[in-house]
Amino acid sequence: MNRALTLDDLILAGIVLAAGLLVAFCSRTLLRWLAKHAKRTRWTGDDVIVDALRTVVPWAAIAAGAAGAGALLPLTRSVQHHTNQCLQVLLIFVVTLSAARVIAGLVQSVTQSRSGVAGSATIFVNITRVLVLAIGFLVVLQTLGISIAPLLTALGVGGLAVALALQDTLANLFAGIHILASKTVQPGDYIRLSSGEEGYVVDINWRQTTVRQLSNNLVVVPNGQLAKTNMTNYTRPEQELTVLVQVGVSYDSDLDHVERVTTEVIAETMNEITGALPDHEPAIRFHTFGDSRIGFTVILGVGEFSDQYRVKHEFIKRLHRRYREEGIRIPAPTRTVALQQGSVVIPHQRSGEDVPSSPGTTG
Repeated sequence: MNRALTLDDLILAGIVLAAGLLVAFCSRTLLRWLAKHAKRTRWTGDDVIVDALRTVVPWAAIAAGAAGAGALLPLTRSVQHHTNQCLQVLLIFVVTLSAARVIAGLVQSVTQSRSGVAGSATIFVNITRVLVLAIGFLVVLQTLGISIAPLLTALGVGGLAVALALQDTLANLFAGIHILASKTVQPGDYIRLSSGEEGYVVDINWRQTTVRQLSNNLVVVPNGQLAKTNMTNYTRPEQELTVLVQVGVSYDSDLDHVERVTTEVIAETMNEITGALPDHEPAIRFHTFGDSRIGFTVILGVGEFSDQYRVKHEFIKRLHRRYREEGIRIPAPTRTVALQQGSVVIPHQRSGEDVPSSPGTTG
């Protein structure tokens, strides 16, 4: 426009700008009210969406008010064009950040709902966030009139050099994606590696898997190494598992009585101890005529791996107390010492071989 700036132009532009600010304030207040109600729902996705809208809507209202005010002012075509470009870039930047937050939050919400306790597979969250930000950056360049075709070509050529320089990093990245996609390990699972480390999987990110041991220490395992090693997953195919407790009674015990008493203790423990499975059918299996006892195995059911320690602790205490009340004897290991002239022969309990000791040893 070639006409001069007047007071009416300033007043109208100020009214439009103030209207944009008022809409931004009202929308933010309304979205804050919606956020309180969203927190009451069980789905966490609505919290993420409302939180993102609290950023996008006010900034969009401010940008619209500024654009309307600029259109009412007698600005030159060049100034008007650059003003609109700046507002568009600002709006794209805000929308991109909000979209990255929403999509990453939804991915994390889905990951946590499917992964169990403390699931946090940040590898998918980070990849999603980077992709959304990259798309927003390309849209900004296109808005500013910068051709993105040469940039994409340069990125393709440079990507080959980067891939060669970051072989180990990329190997860990794709190994982490493979682990999560195959669902062999998920955050929240309790695993034991062939090297001896064990614990709960806390996080699987683009480079490493973090495992929290029961001692509350963190073990960091590269994804590539985790994909190659032998591993036992105690959470899959189901989280509930059975625990074996070895018990032995003397030869003069009535085994039917022992079985009946042990079954009662199992039922008491399963119903009263947190982490035990009351619906699990108890099992007692006699299996060994030992040197001093008849051995049998008690099979218990627990909700997840760490529950076994509490359940076994309470079961052994209650079983020992009940055996004493019922007169069932748990014999201590015995060893027979045979005296011979010049030496002592001690029969070995497990293999049955005699181990001679040096002369002068007493039994």
